[in-house]
Amino acid sequence: MAADRNHIDRITLFAVLILMVAGTVVVYSASSTWAMQKMQSASGLVNKHITKVMIGLVVMFFAMNIDYKRYKPLTKWVLIGSILLLVMTRVLGGEVKGAARWLSVGGMSVQPSEIAKFALLFHLAFLLSNKREKLADFKTGFAPLMVWIGSVVLLIMVQPNFSTGSMVFALGMMLIYVGGARISHVLASLTALLPALLLYMVSAPYRMKRILSYVGFGGDETVTSTANYQLLQGIIGFGNGGILGVGMGMSKQRDLFLPESYGDFIFSIVGEEYGLVGTVFLIGLYLTLLLRGLKIAKYAPDDFGRYLAIGITGTIVLYAVANAMVTLGLAPTTGVPMPFISYGGTAIIFSSFAVGVLLNISAQTDLHPRERAAEPRTAVPTEPAVGKIY
Repeated sequence: MAADRNHIDRITLFAVLILMVAGTVVVYSASSTWAMQKMQSASGLVNKHITKVMIGLVVMFFAMNIDYKRYKPLTKWVLIGSILLLVMTRVLGGEVKGAARWLSVGGMSVQPSEIAKFALLFHLAFLLSNKREKLADFKTGFAPLMVWIGSVVLLIMVQPNFSTGSMVFALGMMLIYVGGARISHVLASLTALLPALLLYMVSAPYRMKRILSYVGFGGDETVTSTANYQLLQGIIGFGNGGILGVGMGMSKQRDLFLPESYGDFIFSIVGEEYGLVGTVFLIGLYLTLLLRGLKIAKYAPDDFGRYLAIGITGTIVLYAVANAMVTLGLAPTTGVPMPFISYGGTAIIFSSFAVGVLLNISAQTDLHPRERAAEPRTAVPTEPAVGKIY
Protein backbone atom coordinates (compact mmCIF):
# COMPACT_ATOMS: atom_id res chain seq x y z
CA MET A 1 0.00 0.00 0.00
CA ALA A 2 1.26 3.49 -0.79
CA ALA A 3 0.42 6.76 0.98
CA ASP A 4 -1.71 9.10 -1.13
CA ARG A 5 -2.82 11.94 1.12
CA ASN A 6 -3.85 12.17 4.74
CA HIS A 7 -7.35 12.04 6.22
CA ILE A 8 -8.89 13.80 9.19
CA ASP A 9 -8.50 12.69 12.79
CA ARG A 10 -11.55 10.44 13.10
CA ILE A 11 -11.29 10.15 16.88
CA THR A 12 -11.80 13.91 17.21
CA LEU A 13 -14.72 13.81 14.78
CA PHE A 14 -16.43 10.91 16.55
CA ALA A 15 -15.97 12.54 19.98
CA VAL A 16 -17.65 15.75 18.77
CA LEU A 17 -20.49 13.83 17.08
CA ILE A 18 -21.13 11.88 20.28
CA LEU A 19 -21.20 15.15 22.24
CA MET A 20 -23.73 16.61 19.79
CA VAL A 21 -26.01 13.57 20.03
CA ALA A 22 -25.70 13.43 23.82
CA GLY A 23 -26.39 17.15 24.05
CA THR A 24 -29.57 16.82 21.99
CA VAL A 25 -30.85 14.00 24.21
CA VAL A 26 -30.09 15.88 27.43
CA VAL A 27 -31.50 19.19 26.15
CA TYR A 28 -34.78 17.45 25.35
CA SER A 29 -35.00 15.98 28.82
CA ALA A 30 -33.91 19.17 30.57
CA SER A 31 -36.21 21.48 28.60
CA SER A 32 -39.37 19.40 28.13
CA THR A 33 -41.22 20.62 31.23
CA TRP A 34 -40.38 24.26 30.61
CA ALA A 35 -41.20 23.96 26.89
CA MET A 36 -44.57 22.37 27.68
CA GLN A 37 -45.51 25.28 29.92
CA LYS A 38 -44.16 28.08 27.74
CA MET A 39 -44.55 26.65 24.23
CA GLN A 40 -47.31 24.03 24.70
CA SER A 41 -44.97 21.40 23.27
CA ALA A 42 -42.43 19.28 25.13
CA SER A 43 -40.18 19.29 22.06
CA GLY A 44 -40.50 23.01 21.34
CA LEU A 45 -37.03 23.95 22.57
CA VAL A 46 -35.16 20.85 21.47
CA ASN A 47 -36.45 21.33 17.91
CA LYS A 48 -34.68 24.69 17.81
CA HIS A 49 -31.59 23.05 19.26
CA ILE A 50 -31.64 20.33 16.61
CA THR A 51 -31.84 22.97 13.88
CA LYS A 52 -28.71 24.67 15.24
CA VAL A 53 -26.93 21.31 15.53
CA MET A 54 -27.73 20.49 11.89
CA ILE A 55 -26.43 23.89 10.80
CA GLY A 56 -23.33 23.25 12.91
CA LEU A 57 -22.74 19.90 11.20
CA VAL A 58 -22.97 21.48 7.74
CA VAL A 59 -20.59 24.25 8.80
CA MET A 60 -18.16 21.74 10.35
CA PHE A 61 -17.99 19.55 7.23
CA PHE A 62 -17.64 22.68 5.08
CA ALA A 63 -14.71 23.98 7.17
CA MET A 64 -13.18 20.52 7.22
CA ASN A 65 -12.61 20.71 3.46
CA ILE A 66 -11.09 24.21 3.30
CA ASP A 67 -7.34 24.57 3.67
CA TYR A 68 -6.88 26.40 6.97
CA LYS A 69 -4.00 28.43 5.46
CA ARG A 70 -6.58 30.34 3.39
CA TYR A 71 -7.73 32.12 6.55
CA LYS A 72 -4.38 33.89 7.01
CA PRO A 73 -5.15 37.04 4.97
CA LEU A 74 -8.67 37.22 6.43
CA THR A 75 -8.03 37.05 10.18
CA LYS A 76 -7.44 40.78 10.72
CA TRP A 77 -10.51 41.89 8.78
CA VAL A 78 -12.78 39.31 10.37
CA LEU A 79 -11.59 40.42 13.81
CA ILE A 80 -12.21 44.08 12.96
CA GLY A 81 -15.67 43.14 11.72
CA SER A 82 -16.42 41.23 14.93
CA ILE A 83 -15.30 44.23 16.99
CA LEU A 84 -17.73 46.41 15.02
CA LEU A 85 -20.47 43.86 15.73
CA LEU A 86 -19.68 44.11 19.44
CA VAL A 87 -20.03 47.90 19.23
CA MET A 88 -23.35 47.52 17.40
CA THR A 89 -24.52 45.06 20.05
CA ARG A 90 -23.82 47.59 22.77
CA VAL A 91 -25.71 50.31 20.88
CA LEU A 92 -28.50 48.38 19.14
CA GLY A 93 -28.68 45.00 20.88
CA GLY A 94 -31.80 44.07 22.77
CA GLU A 95 -31.45 43.61 26.51
CA VAL A 96 -32.08 40.22 28.09
CA LYS A 97 -31.89 40.15 31.90
CA GLY A 98 -30.14 43.52 31.91
CA ALA A 99 -27.47 42.62 29.34
CA ALA A 100 -27.21 43.54 25.66
CA ARG A 101 -25.53 40.47 24.17
CA TRP A 102 -27.59 39.66 21.11
CA LEU A 103 -28.21 41.10 17.66
CA SER A 104 -31.26 40.19 15.64
CA VAL A 105 -30.36 39.39 12.01
CA GLY A 106 -33.10 38.27 9.66
CA GLY A 107 -35.26 37.03 12.51
CA MET A 108 -32.37 35.09 14.06
CA SER A 109 -30.48 36.08 17.20
CA VAL A 110 -26.69 36.20 16.92
CA GLN A 111 -24.27 36.50 19.81
CA PRO A 112 -21.30 38.54 18.48
CA SER A 113 -19.10 37.65 21.46
CA GLU A 114 -18.91 34.07 20.13
CA ILE A 115 -17.79 35.35 16.74
CA ALA A 116 -15.26 37.71 18.34
CA LYS A 117 -13.86 34.93 20.54
CA PHE A 118 -12.82 32.74 17.62
CA ALA A 119 -11.87 35.72 15.41
CA LEU A 120 -9.44 36.84 18.11
CA LEU A 121 -7.89 33.39 18.44
CA PHE A 122 -7.45 33.09 14.66
CA HIS A 123 -5.76 36.49 14.43
CA LEU A 124 -3.52 35.82 17.43
CA ALA A 125 -2.45 32.55 15.81
CA PHE A 126 -1.61 34.44 12.62
CA LEU A 127 0.36 37.15 14.45
CA LEU A 128 2.25 34.62 16.56
CA SER A 129 3.19 32.59 13.50
CA ASN A 130 4.47 35.69 11.66
CA LYS A 131 6.08 37.71 14.44
CA ARG A 132 7.14 35.16 17.01
CA GLU A 133 10.73 36.47 17.03
CA LYS A 134 9.45 39.90 18.12
CA LEU A 135 7.27 38.60 20.95
CA ALA A 136 10.04 38.92 23.52
CA ASP A 137 10.03 42.70 22.96
CA PHE A 138 7.23 44.34 24.95
CA LYS A 139 6.70 47.36 22.70
CA THR A 140 6.81 45.80 19.24
CA GLY A 141 5.71 42.24 20.06
CA PHE A 142 3.71 41.81 23.25
CA ALA A 143 1.85 45.13 23.48
CA PRO A 144 0.13 44.98 20.04
CA LEU A 145 -1.28 41.55 20.91
CA MET A 146 -2.59 42.91 24.20
CA VAL A 147 -4.32 45.75 22.33
CA TRP A 148 -6.32 43.22 20.29
CA ILE A 149 -7.14 41.13 23.36
CA GLY A 150 -8.05 44.19 25.43
CA SER A 151 -10.33 45.63 22.74
CA VAL A 152 -12.39 42.45 22.45
CA VAL A 153 -12.52 41.76 26.19
CA LEU A 154 -13.50 45.35 27.05
CA LEU A 155 -16.38 45.37 24.58
CA ILE A 156 -17.63 42.03 25.92
CA MET A 157 -17.33 43.16 29.53
CA VAL A 158 -19.44 46.30 28.99
CA GLN A 159 -22.41 44.30 27.62
CA PRO A 160 -22.04 43.27 30.53
CA ASN A 161 -20.77 39.71 30.13
CA PHE A 162 -18.12 39.04 32.75
CA SER A 163 -17.97 35.27 32.25
CA THR A 164 -17.33 35.37 28.49
CA GLY A 165 -14.98 38.34 28.81
CA SER A 166 -12.86 36.61 31.43
CA MET A 167 -12.77 33.38 29.43
CA VAL A 168 -11.68 35.20 26.26
CA PHE A 169 -8.97 37.00 28.22
CA ALA A 170 -7.71 33.73 29.72
CA LEU A 171 -7.66 32.05 26.29
CA GLY A 172 -5.81 34.97 24.70
CA MET A 173 -3.18 35.05 27.45
CA MET A 174 -2.77 31.29 27.24
CA LEU A 175 -2.15 31.44 23.50
CA ILE A 176 0.43 34.23 23.59
CA TYR A 177 2.23 32.53 26.47
CA VAL A 178 2.39 29.28 24.51
CA GLY A 179 3.57 31.37 21.56
CA GLY A 180 6.66 32.44 23.48
CA ALA A 181 5.74 35.56 25.47
CA ARG A 182 7.89 36.31 28.48
CA ILE A 183 6.32 35.29 31.77
CA SER A 184 7.38 38.66 33.21
CA HIS A 185 5.28 40.46 30.58
CA VAL A 186 2.28 38.22 31.28
CA LEU A 187 2.53 38.75 35.05
CA ALA A 188 3.02 42.51 34.63
CA SER A 189 -0.12 42.69 32.49
CA LEU A 190 -2.16 40.71 35.00
CA THR A 191 -0.92 42.91 37.85
CA ALA A 192 -1.78 46.09 35.96
CA LEU A 193 -5.27 44.83 35.11
CA LEU A 194 -6.10 43.55 38.60
CA PRO A 195 -7.38 46.91 40.00
CA ALA A 196 -9.65 47.38 36.96
CA LEU A 197 -10.96 43.84 37.35
CA LEU A 198 -11.74 44.35 41.05
CA LEU A 199 -13.48 47.64 40.28
CA TYR A 200 -15.56 45.94 37.59
CA MET A 201 -16.55 43.12 39.93
CA VAL A 202 -17.85 45.49 42.64
CA SER A 203 -19.52 47.87 40.17
CA ALA A 204 -22.72 45.82 39.96
CA PRO A 205 -24.69 44.54 42.98
CA TYR A 206 -25.54 41.20 41.37
CA ARG A 207 -21.85 40.42 40.79
CA MET A 208 -21.07 41.23 44.41
CA LYS A 209 -23.92 38.97 45.57
CA ARG A 210 -22.55 36.08 43.54
CA ILE A 211 -19.07 36.52 44.96
CA LEU A 212 -20.31 36.89 48.54
CA SER A 213 -22.58 33.87 48.12
CA TYR A 214 -19.70 31.80 46.83
CA VAL A 215 -17.36 32.67 49.71
CA GLY A 216 -20.17 32.39 52.28
CA PHE A 217 -20.38 36.01 53.43
CA GLY A 218 -23.78 36.81 52.05
CA GLY A 219 -25.77 36.37 55.26
CA ASP A 220 -29.39 35.47 54.59
CA GLU A 221 -28.90 36.42 50.96
CA THR A 222 -26.43 33.54 50.65
CA VAL A 223 -29.33 31.14 50.95
CA THR A 224 -31.97 33.11 49.09
CA SER A 225 -29.94 34.51 46.18
CA THR A 226 -30.87 33.22 42.75
CA ALA A 227 -27.31 32.17 41.96
CA ASN A 228 -26.95 30.20 45.16
CA TYR A 229 -30.41 28.64 44.79
CA GLN A 230 -29.47 27.47 41.31
CA LEU A 231 -26.23 26.01 42.60
CA LEU A 232 -27.95 24.20 45.48
CA GLN A 233 -30.53 22.69 43.15
CA GLY A 234 -27.77 21.61 40.79
CA ILE A 235 -25.90 19.84 43.58
CA ILE A 236 -29.13 18.15 44.65
CA GLY A 237 -29.40 16.83 41.10
CA PHE A 238 -25.95 15.25 41.33
CA GLY A 239 -26.92 13.72 44.68
CA ASN A 240 -30.11 12.25 43.25
CA GLY A 241 -28.16 10.64 40.42
CA GLY A 242 -25.75 8.65 42.56
CA ILE A 243 -23.58 6.19 40.65
CA LEU A 244 -25.86 5.08 37.81
CA GLY A 245 -28.45 7.89 37.69
CA VAL A 246 -32.23 7.87 37.83
CA GLY A 247 -32.58 7.09 34.12
CA MET A 248 -33.10 8.96 30.87
CA GLY A 249 -35.91 11.50 31.10
CA MET A 250 -36.49 10.84 34.82
CA SER A 251 -34.90 14.01 36.21
CA LYS A 252 -36.79 15.75 39.00
CA GLN A 253 -34.72 18.93 38.96
CA ARG A 254 -35.83 19.75 35.41
CA ASP A 255 -39.39 20.18 36.68
CA LEU A 256 -38.68 23.88 37.31
CA PHE A 257 -36.65 23.25 40.47
CA LEU A 258 -33.42 24.03 38.61
CA PRO A 259 -33.79 27.30 36.63
CA GLU A 260 -32.65 27.08 32.99
CA SER A 261 -31.56 23.48 33.46
CA TYR A 262 -31.09 23.13 29.70
CA GLY A 263 -28.43 25.88 29.62
CA ASP A 264 -25.53 26.61 31.91
CA PHE A 265 -26.53 23.97 34.50
CA ILE A 266 -27.22 21.12 32.09
CA PHE A 267 -24.27 19.17 33.54
CA SER A 268 -26.37 18.69 36.67
CA ILE A 269 -29.11 17.02 34.61
CA VAL A 270 -26.46 14.69 33.16
CA GLY A 271 -25.38 13.84 36.71
CA GLU A 272 -28.95 13.21 37.86
CA GLU A 273 -30.11 11.09 34.92
CA TYR A 274 -26.87 9.23 34.18
CA GLY A 275 -25.08 9.41 37.51
CA LEU A 276 -21.36 9.40 38.13
CA VAL A 277 -20.89 7.02 35.19
CA GLY A 278 -22.49 9.50 32.79
CA THR A 279 -20.53 12.50 34.03
CA VAL A 280 -17.23 10.60 33.86
CA PHE A 281 -18.07 9.47 30.32
CA LEU A 282 -18.80 13.07 29.32
CA ILE A 283 -15.60 14.36 30.88
CA GLY A 284 -13.77 11.53 29.12
CA LEU A 285 -14.98 12.85 25.75
CA TYR A 286 -13.56 16.30 26.51
CA LEU A 287 -10.32 14.71 27.71
CA THR A 288 -10.16 12.85 24.41
CA LEU A 289 -10.58 16.15 22.55
CA LEU A 290 -7.81 17.67 24.65
CA LEU A 291 -5.33 14.87 23.97
CA ARG A 292 -6.15 14.64 20.26
CA GLY A 293 -6.10 18.42 19.84
CA LEU A 294 -2.67 18.71 21.45
CA LYS A 295 -1.39 15.87 19.27
CA ILE A 296 -2.72 17.61 16.16
CA ALA A 297 -0.97 20.80 17.30
CA LYS A 298 2.28 18.93 17.86
CA TYR A 299 2.32 17.54 14.32
CA ALA A 300 0.81 20.59 12.55
CA PRO A 301 2.73 21.47 9.38
CA ASP A 302 3.34 25.11 10.38
CA ASP A 303 3.14 27.53 13.31
CA PHE A 304 -0.20 28.97 12.20
CA GLY A 305 -1.80 25.51 12.29
CA ARG A 306 -0.10 24.73 15.58
CA TYR A 307 -1.42 27.84 17.36
CA LEU A 308 -4.86 27.46 15.79
CA ALA A 309 -5.09 23.87 17.03
CA ILE A 310 -4.04 24.92 20.54
CA GLY A 311 -6.50 27.83 20.60
CA ILE A 312 -9.47 25.78 19.33
CA THR A 313 -8.76 22.86 21.64
CA GLY A 314 -8.17 25.15 24.61
CA THR A 315 -11.44 27.00 24.01
CA ILE A 316 -13.63 23.89 23.96
CA VAL A 317 -11.93 22.17 26.89
CA LEU A 318 -11.62 25.29 29.07
CA TYR A 319 -15.31 26.10 28.64
CA ALA A 320 -16.23 22.51 29.55
CA VAL A 321 -14.04 22.57 32.67
CA ALA A 322 -15.38 25.98 33.73
CA ASN A 323 -18.99 24.84 33.30
CA ALA A 324 -18.38 21.67 35.33
CA MET A 325 -16.64 23.64 38.10
CA VAL A 326 -19.51 26.13 38.32
CA THR A 327 -22.14 23.38 38.41
CA LEU A 328 -20.25 21.52 41.14
CA GLY A 329 -19.80 24.68 43.23
CA LEU A 330 -16.04 24.83 42.68
CA ALA A 331 -16.27 28.29 41.08
CA PRO A 332 -18.68 31.25 41.40
CA THR A 333 -21.86 30.97 39.34
CA THR A 334 -21.35 32.38 35.84
CA GLY A 335 -23.03 31.94 32.48
CA VAL A 336 -20.55 29.59 30.80
CA PRO A 337 -22.16 26.95 28.52
CA MET A 338 -20.85 23.40 28.13
CA PRO A 339 -19.75 23.11 24.47
CA PHE A 340 -22.07 20.95 22.31
CA ILE A 341 -24.12 19.94 25.39
CA SER A 342 -25.84 23.13 26.58
CA TYR A 343 -28.75 24.54 24.60
CA GLY A 344 -27.57 27.28 22.30
CA GLY A 345 -27.31 28.66 18.83
CA THR A 346 -24.33 30.85 17.95
CA ALA A 347 -22.03 28.93 20.28
CA ILE A 348 -22.79 25.55 18.67
CA ILE A 349 -22.43 26.85 15.12
CA PHE A 350 -19.10 28.61 15.65
CA SER A 351 -17.71 25.83 17.83
CA SER A 352 -18.58 23.43 15.01
CA PHE A 353 -16.77 25.66 12.54
CA ALA A 354 -13.71 25.71 14.81
CA VAL A 355 -13.72 21.91 15.06
CA GLY A 356 -13.93 21.73 11.27
CA VAL A 357 -10.79 23.86 11.05
CA LEU A 358 -9.09 21.61 13.62
CA LEU A 359 -9.98 18.56 11.53
CA ASN A 360 -8.57 20.21 8.41
CA ILE A 361 -5.30 20.82 10.25
CA SER A 362 -5.26 17.17 11.32
CA ALA A 363 -5.62 16.09 7.69
CA GLN A 364 -2.43 17.96 6.83
CA THR A 365 -0.33 16.22 9.45
CA ASP A 366 1.32 12.82 9.11
CA LEU A 367 -0.92 11.31 11.81
CA HIS A 368 -3.33 9.54 9.46
CA PRO A 369 -1.92 8.72 6.00
CA ARG A 370 -4.69 7.72 3.60
CA GLU A 371 -3.87 4.54 1.74
CA ARG A 372 -4.56 3.51 -1.82
CA ALA A 373 -3.92 0.35 -3.70
CA ALA A 374 -0.40 0.20 -5.11
CA GLU A 375 -0.17 0.33 -8.88
CA PRO A 376 0.65 -3.03 -10.48
CA ARG A 377 4.31 -3.46 -11.17
CA THR A 378 5.47 -3.52 -14.77
CA ALA A 379 7.40 -6.63 -15.68
CA VAL A 380 11.09 -5.95 -16.18
CA PRO A 381 12.31 -7.50 -19.46
CA THR A 382 14.95 -10.12 -19.06
CA GLU A 383 17.93 -10.65 -21.26
CA PRO A 384 17.56 -13.39 -23.85
CA ALA A 385 19.07 -16.72 -22.90
CA VAL A 386 20.78 -17.13 -26.27
CA GLY A 387 24.46 -17.74 -25.91
CA LYS A 388 24.26 -18.42 -22.17
CA ILE A 389 25.64 -21.57 -20.76
CA TYR A 390 23.75 -23.20 -17.91
